[in-house]
Parts: sequence; structure tokens; C-alpha cells
Amino acid sequence: MSFLADRLSLIKPSPTILVRQKATDLKSQGRDVIDLGAGELDFDTPENIKVAAKNAINRGETKYTAVAGTPALRNAIVAKFKRENGLEYSPNQITVGCGGKQVIYNAMIATINSGDEVIIPSPYWVSYPDITLLAGGTVVPIICSEENGFKLRIKDLESTITSKTKWLILNSPSNPTGATYSYNELRAIADVLLFNSNVWIITDDIYEHLIYDELEFFTLAQVEPRLCDRILTVNGLSKSYSMTGWRVGYAGGPKILIDAINMIQSQSSTHTSSISQAAGVEALNGNQDFVKKNISVFKERRDLVVKMLNIANGIVCKIPEGAFYVYPSCAGTIGKKTLDNKIITNDSDFVTFLLESESVALVHGEVFGLSPYFRISYATSTEVLIEACKRIQRFCARLS
Repeated sequence: MSFLADRLSLIKPSPTILVRQKATDLKSQGRDVIDLGAGELDFDTPENIKVAAKNAINRGETKYTAVAGTPALRNAIVAKFKRENGLEYSPNQITVGCGGKQVIYNAMIATINSGDEVIIPSPYWVSYPDITLLAGGTVVPIICSEENGFKLRIKDLESTITSKTKWLILNSPSNPTGATYSYNELRAIADVLLFNSNVWIITDDIYEHLIYDELEFFTLAQVEPRLCDRILTVNGLSKSYSMTGWRVGYAGGPKILIDAINMIQSQSSTHTSSISQAAGVEALNGNQDFVKKNISVFKERRDLVVKMLNIANGIVCKIPEGAFYVYPSCAGTIGKKTLDNKIITNDSDFVTFLLESESVALVHGEVFGLSPYFRISYATSTEVLIEACKRIQRFCARLS
């Protein structure tokens, strides 16, 4: 009899973390590796937020907090949702977790029974399917093609919903593609969901503030308030506020769901760090000017990377609307040989041989549910991005 739980056989370690570890291992061996696999901003946490955390320590705010989060942070989240999204929540409809991932995990564990289906548009963030499987659910992907902007087609959503559908997960702007749903696109999705009352919806808005080209962000609960009693609106501080290591995610939703999430959390992490929560209050209530400055920098990086990748032989890169990733197609390299006569048969081969040859670490598209693509994070310096793209161009030019 195996010591380990059977459920572990259903999942695998996070592919993006594995890429980071492989890059780190190669660097320790003296290789000049450029790691573009991590979804982490290169900017430091803003100074006012760090000061707020230090002040909390000095005030002795180092004890346990409420499972759902401190009253100050939950009130700041309520104010944020109203100010930026037009959503009305009370503090008891807010939960705070150790990152958005834990909030989603808690929601799945609290609601999914064996046989329940979770619709996940593909390409997807790598954790959605594995969290679903750990909770005992059935993953139902819907392929969202590049031709449709990597977004859901309404006819596909309508045909995929069944009596067993428990959740639909929407991520906009998207990891890995940067695809961002407009008001009208969300309106069309809402119309389908209004007539399918068994379906609950997670909207993962973690990249909300990272949106370009004068586009306006909308979230589903904002577009269709009649769905609010079935929507968990998830967000967090990791991406927009350069606070990945602080581990603060949050969500607003119907009280029955929030209470269930909090019950799960009470038997796991209890709550996120009291110091991180104090920093979170300042992040949400404090000056937001740095967010616009960051967006300007990211747009320049995005445009640079897209331009340089589209010069590479066999690579086609769509311009993303949000987040800080590009999701280029490497279909034009499939079937070609490297200098050492290795044949590229899929996107996994492409990123593996690129790492071996040019020391650039990327994440292949298969793990996001759509091939033959790969993901690049452009949340690093312009100089590093230029060098990485030159290496990719050189690798592709040498294929035969």
C-alpha cells in the first residue's frame, strides 16, 4: 500500500515553478541563463507600503487576526470594489487569503463534489485544473483559439454547460495570453449564465490594473449584477502592487460561499500574515500613481518583445491586451532541426532545445492547455528582454 494519497497522482508540480528551478540550477552551474518563465514583476514594492508594514511591526500588530482578514483590510477591500468596480459588498462578504491561489483553492474545496464539472477556458493558468482535480471535480476545458483572440466563443460555452457544471472560471486579463474581455464580450457571457442557474463563476481579476491601449477593465459582477449571488470576484496585491512575496489575495462574494471559504481556511493557514495585511491596507488606500507608471513601462516592453519575436523565423506573436505575458506560436518551427540534429516535434521540444542552446528559459504552451505556443513574461528589464529575444532569433535562424 502506498504511503501517499491517491489524489496526488491526479496532479503535478507547478510547471512555471519547475522552469524557475531549472533556470536557477543552471545558473548555479555557471550558465548565463535568462529566465522569462516567472510571473513576477521586477519592480520593488512601493516604499509607502513597506513603511506601513514596518509601522505595524513597531505597533506590535504581530498577533493572530480574524480568519477572513483584519477589519481594516476588509474595509479597504470593500472600498476598492466600490471605487474601482462599482461593486457593493459588506465586510462579511470579503475573504482574505495567502494569495489569490489560496482563495480559489478554498472555494473549490468548499464547493465541489465528485462528478461536478468546472469549465476552464484554455489557455489557462496552470493551477486551475490541478486545484479542480484535488477538490474531486472534473476539468472541462474549452479551447479558445488565437483566431478568436484566445477568448471564449458563446456557442462553445452554451454547448459545454451541462447539469453537472458547478463552476466557470474566467481570467481577464489572462495568464498566459493577456486576452482581456470587453464589456460587450462579458455581456454576452452573462446572458448565457443567466439562463444556467446551476453555474457559479470565479472571475480571477488579478491582472486588473495591467491593461493597455486605452482599454477599460470590466468584471462580470459589474456587467451583470443579477449574477452577483453566484460570482466570486477574486483579486490580490501580487501583480499590480509588486507584492508577490507578501501573499495577499482576496475575494468578494455571496456570504454563504465566503463563510464556507473561511471555514476551510480556519483549518489550514488560519490567515495570511498580520504584517502583510497591514501593508495591504496601505496598498489599497494609498497613492496609486505608481500603477500608471508601471503600465507605461510594461507597454513599452510588450511592444518591444512582440516586434522582436515576430522577426524570428517560424514565430508569430499576437499583441496582448493586458497582463505581462506574450503567448507566441512556434508552429513555424515544428519539424525543423537544431544545429545538433534534434527535431522539434512540439512546443516542449522548442523551449527545451532553446534552453540547451541559448540559455533562455520559457514555459511551453502544452501546460497552459494550448499548443504549439510558449509563454514569455516580460516583467523584467528592457536590456534582459532585448538579449533574450536576440537569442531566440538566433536559435530560430539556425533551424533547418
